[in-house]
Amino acid sequence: MSTDFQFQEWLTAHSERTEQALDRLLDSAKTTPHRLHEAMRYAAQGGGKRIRPLLVYASGQLGDNQGEALIESLDTAAVAIECIHAYSLVHDDLPCMDDDELRRGRPTVHKAFDEATALLVGDALQTRAFEILANANCDAQVRLKMIAVLAAASGSRGMAGGQAIDLESVGKKLDLPGLKQMHAMKTGALLSCAVELGGIAANLDPAQMMNLDHYSKSLGLAFQIVDDVLDATADSQTLGKTAGKDAAANKPTYVTLMGLDYAKKQAKELQETAIASLDSFGAQAQALKDLASLVVNRGK
Repeated sequence: MSTDFQFQEWLTAHSERTEQALDRLLDSAKTTPHRLHEAMRYAAQGGGKRIRPLLVYASGQLGDNQGEALIESLDTAAVAIECIHAYSLVHDDLPCMDDDELRRGRPTVHKAFDEATALLVGDALQTRAFEILANANCDAQVRLKMIAVLAAASGSRGMAGGQAIDLESVGKKLDLPGLKQMHAMKTGALLSCAVELGGIAANLDPAQMMNLDHYSKSLGLAFQIVDDVLDATADSQTLGKTAGKDAAANKPTYVTLMGLDYAKKQAKELQETAIASLDSFGAQAQALKDLASLVVNRGK
């Protein structure tokens, strides 16, 4: 990557690439059952920052081989992880979870359709993610590794486990290590997985993957801290979802536990740590560095 890298151009191009890949790899609403596929597209294509697919593409461009096969692998990985993320949001918004009516500036899936359909949308998006990876046009060992890391990041020791801790912690006081663990699982696991998927597709060596792991762990925690800050300070129009939900539900957050100023300072320090982890990659990692800045500075 050249030193005159233009992040906004990269961001626009790869955001468009994500949308095109989603449109291509999701079933058409004309496919039976029509209502379910329409709702799946509503959930997955309804806007959003697309941070996880962008991280896949950014880490995937760190390798030496940037051929057509890699491009296809990155597309499938990007769509797969966005399907998992979309499913998690659909289920998170259900009345039995966070009971929210607004997501990405429009009605949540169970409001736009119904609760049973929303449940099935989440189930179907999750299984579609693994179907997409299983059919990726790449080496079989690469496919298996991508499937394994996405499954681990999504399951009981990752995102789903973090959600369980979150629900169990309502009305309780978590200490800082407990809060960090919850965030690392609930939010950080999928963000780290996105970075890892790109590295796997690009066939990076163990030392490079270790540097990416340091980057993604710092980024994942920073992402959730900024979410906590925005939930406490931004309005619903800015967030695209109901503001103040965590406080209303008496959930532990960085803001409630450590205060707003500490949370902001911690997010900034984590951003700097994440960026420093990429020094060995040189200019090739500029997209990852800029994405870290984007994550921490969103809402400003």
